[in-house]
Amino acid sequence: MRFDRFGNSELVECGKSTIIKRVGIPARDLRILGPVFSHSSNILAREKAMVVNLEFIRALVTAEEVLILDPLHQEVLPFVDQLRQQLLRRSPSKNQGTGHADSPDNETPACVMTGGQWLPLPEAEGLQSELPFEFQVLEIALEVVCTYLDSSVANLERYAYPVLDELARNVSTKNLEYVRSLKSNLTRLLARVQKVRDEIEHLLDDNEDMADLYLTRKWIQIQQSENLLGAAASNGIIAAAPNLLRLSSHRSASYRSVSLVTGSVMDDNDVEDLEMLLEAYFMQLDGTRNKILSVREYIDDTEDYVNIQLDNQRNELIQLQLILTMASFAIAMATLIAGAFGMNIPCSWYDIHGIFGTVVGSFISACFVVYLLLLGYARWKKLLG
Repeated sequence: MRFDRFGNSELVECGKSTIIKRVGIPARDLRILGPVFSHSSNILAREKAMVVNLEFIRALVTAEEVLILDPLHQEVLPFVDQLRQQLLRRSPSKNQGTGHADSPDNETPACVMTGGQWLPLPEAEGLQSELPFEFQVLEIALEVVCTYLDSSVANLERYAYPVLDELARNVSTKNLEYVRSLKSNLTRLLARVQKVRDEIEHLLDDNEDMADLYLTRKWIQIQQSENLLGAAASNGIIAAAPNLLRLSSHRSASYRSVSLVTGSVMDDNDVEDLEMLLEAYFMQLDGTRNKILSVREYIDDTEDYVNIQLDNQRNELIQLQLILTMASFAIAMATLIAGAFGMNIPCSWYDIHGIFGTVVGSFISACFVVYLLLLGYARWKKLLG
């Protein structure tokens, strides 16, 4: 889908070679917009175009138009709608003006060119507060992507906290599977947010890259240069030295008009507008990233709590095993004595009438006392709670 700077749109079908000639980008930039790099995030500046690959938004932006790939995709439709609404606010009637005749001293009035029309200074002053066309497109793309990522994080938060609380109350295979799926989604979402954030941070760290993104500024300068050279050739200015001085005045007047649109006096390194734009969305993405990290920290805390619960249960099982082992030892002593008396060995106790109950009771009592002694020793050593 093609949008011009006034919001007029049309569906076009272009081959790769046509796109390369139209926007003036190398073929490798089209591969960045292909399906192989569909999950990467790139904002690349070229001589006449900007390559935007942010999540599901893939577009080629020039100073006059934007080409959107897969405009009918469900996730891209909000970007297309917002782009149409934003650009339609800039009515072409506001950007049209009439040319001015040359003054008596053949001076060219200060003017700028936008939307294919030359604007005198009074009308150009109204454009000071507007961002260039390419930055309007970039702002809408960043807004849509940031809103989508923030909405995804909000949905993840609403799902995550109840699942984690349920896991803390009841450790089961079902709840553990929910948490595993949650962590996988969280990791993927964090990677997506991190890619967009890193790309914006990379641009903020390099003023030259940001300056190269000012396509309208470069386009206007090229138009001004061509206009001045054409005027110089038609009027024979190149042959006369006095006219060279006049050409210098033409250039200075034109450069002053360019400064009204670009916000700088021929300072190609003035990137304040773009820097403020990128910083705003960098902070928004940083906040989204912090939300994800908060959820991940809550997951880690829940896992630590669950591990403590499991360790406590494991300790209780070990204590139970120790108690049963001591009881088994005491019973084994009684079994040993019973086995000894069960052998066919002559013993004087066999002839004493009524001694069986006394002997059995005595041995059982002795085994019970041994068990109590072992239990007391374990408690003294704090092996049992």
